[in-house]
Amino acid sequence: MKFGEFTFSLSNTMNESASKQSKAVNSEANARRIQMVESCFGSSGEQLLIPGRVLVGEGVLTKMCRKRPKPRQFFLFNDILVYGNIVIGKKKYNKQHIIPLEEVQLQGLEDTPHTRNGWLIRTTAKSFAVYAATSTEKQEWMAHINKCIEDLLRKSGKKRSDQHAAVWVPDSEANVCMCCKKTQFTMIIRRHHCRNCGAVVCGPCSPKKFLLPSSTKPQRVCLDCYDALSSINNQQNKTNANSSAQMKATNSADDSDGSDGDEEEQDANKTHDEPKFYGDATEKTSSDEK
Repeated sequence: MKFGEFTFSLSNTMNESASKQSKAVNSEANARRIQMVESCFGSSGEQLLIPGRVLVGEGVLTKMCRKRPKPRQFFLFNDILVYGNIVIGKKKYNKQHIIPLEEVQLQGLEDTPHTRNGWLIRTTAKSFAVYAATSTEKQEWMAHINKCIEDLLRKSGKKRSDQHAAVWVPDSEANVCMCCKKTQFTMIIRRHHCRNCGAVVCGPCSPKKFLLPSSTKPQRVCLDCYDALSSINNQQNKTNANSSAQMKATNSADDSDGSDGDEEEQDANKTHDEPKFYGDATEKTSSDEK
């Protein structure tokens, strides 16, 4: 496998990177770099230059696609990860993909005889593997991406997502259905992917669909996943039904009680604490925005 050329543009230390990011937000050089990326994607891409956005780095990584690994141009910003197909190296790209970094989770991959220096990029909508040319470049990419994610989550107060799409098994790794272990794929009998586990399966082993957390409409899943997901869904429905019944019973008992609880409410109002707002926090937020 041939791996991509590495052209990461920032310094080798995370402290220097963070310092440069804070200074680069409003710099003309940063704006020019982002405008250059926009021009490389042309009309097929979205506007990338917005206030506060910084281009942290860029480079070519090998993305494991459904049929085979392919080189893709990646751009790391302080809030998004952008990648696209290479039409003319460093001059023209198409099929732009934008991934919000708040949704991203990275997972390192062990080297194999055929693949080296790889890691998984997991998101709620799509997950896939990428590979760098060297182990050093892999470490730098992962360090910079994780640093951007940590900064975003710290500023927004959000938590890392625990829902991620499955990584699809490449077609080349499955000549036989991974569910029934019998059906052999040919030019006529085509491969399908289970959207829940990522396995390569035949049509008879994936005739059903299920609404997954990562999608807005039901997706194709294998029979094993459909049975497992249906079982979990049924258990949750039973739990919700029991909770609803208990709440109704509790409300009925409260309604039958002679007292209306006005005294308790008045006592609670007497002990109510006034809200506190801290100027320091506001000033800190303003300085962070600057």
